[in-house]
Amino acid sequence: MSTPITKKGYEALKAELDRLKKVERAKVIEAIAEARSHGDLSENAEYDAAKERQGFVESRINELESKLADARIVDTSGRTSDTVVFGATVLLIEMDAKQKKQYKLVGQDEADLKNGKISVQSPVGKALIGKRVGDQVAVTTPAKIVEYEVVEICFDDH
Repeated sequence: MSTPITKKGYEALKAELDRLKKVERAKVIEAIAEARSHGDLSENAEYDAAKERQGFVESRINELESKLADARIVDTSGRTSDTVVFGATVLLIEMDAKQKKQYKLVGQDEADLKNGKISVQSPVGKALIGKRVGDQVAVTTPAKIVEYEVVEICFDDH
């Protein structure tokens, strides 16, 4: 099953993979060689740390390769829709607090709440899919039920 991702999100994962393969791998190999040159490996903390870092780097490389292989790029440039879909930026008003919120619906690997990007698989993302301007949606959070009204749906590249 493929996982939706924006072109920008795909490129970010690809860049991280390239950096890990071309830069980090070489640094780890160098650190292991340096630590080996210090003699007895059984009590060599630098060697242990370098091997641990190597394990992390290789694990992340495998994870990224798998994610990229399963990714399905969804091009949202120039797109319009009357309903909330993957890649849309949605302006909402939280009904109780009368507070505006703006979220861009992205793939799980791109979600970054600090930058207003939420996963389409998050509770808010799931609740918004298919809604239109003027629709109200209730989202159950651990603390309470939050009601939003959809004010605007647009597609941009931020």
